[in-house]
Amino acid sequence: MKLAIAGAAGRMGRVLTRIVQDTPGAEIAGGLESEGSPNLGADMGVLAGIGPIGVAVTSDPLTLLTRVDGIIDFTVPAATLALVELSAQARIVHVIGTTGIDATGEARIKAAARHARIVKSGNMSLGVNLLAAMVKRVAAALGEDFDIEIAEMHHRHKIDAPSGTALLLGKAAAEGRGITLDQRSVRSRDGHTGARPVGDIGFATLRGGSVVGDHTVMFAGPSERIELSHRAESRDIFARGAVRAALWAMDKKPGLYSMNDVLGLE
Repeated sequence: MKLAIAGAAGRMGRVLTRIVQDTPGAEIAGGLESEGSPNLGADMGVLAGIGPIGVAVTSDPLTLLTRVDGIIDFTVPAATLALVELSAQARIVHVIGTTGIDATGEARIKAAARHARIVKSGNMSLGVNLLAAMVKRVAAALGEDFDIEIAEMHHRHKIDAPSGTALLLGKAAAEGRGITLDQRSVRSRDGHTGARPVGDIGFATLRGGSVVGDHTVMFAGPSERIELSHRAESRDIFARGAVRAALWAMDKKPGLYSMNDVLGLE
């Protein structure tokens, strides 16, 4: 499978290049960076620290997407939304790990999935998606006597909060409870807030250092607390999941899929 990497010179882009090259059945066929990037024309293998592979970084997505089978995209919402429309035109696989996309952007992705095979997730790792499945089951089993709080920490460079993974876990908890996360989530607390409303799902966000990603879902009940946690120790786990998703989607019909589909967790 010929794969392109969006944001090829970024932290995730370099990891993805290395993982794709190490994955049987996949190969790097191109990389994208924005106009003006100092890395345009650079060899992707050199950027990734694996030596020259003869594939250069470009800023021309239209040409690139006509000669690949798929693109893996951990960038920013504006770039992802521009790319997903081109992926629909090219009818290729588009794996989206970008977070912070608003409701309007989600609708554009859903529309593009009529023609492209899109796999989108707030987190591509096997462990996190298994955690989300457990969170849904635990939330369904416990009553509202158990308050749900989600704590997450990431490196200082992360630009969105709560993290896409925290929201993924929050949605899983909400589904287990049969409620809508948007209507019951608490993103911040400051000042005299009063007592905690029953049934809300709270989020706490920490940023600092070089933390790849720590997430804990707490179910706090009368006299006992259940905690389900995941700690990412390397970006490799996200890259491996994304490449697995791309290979899985290769022979699928156009549509919008999740990692639950890829991993058979539904």
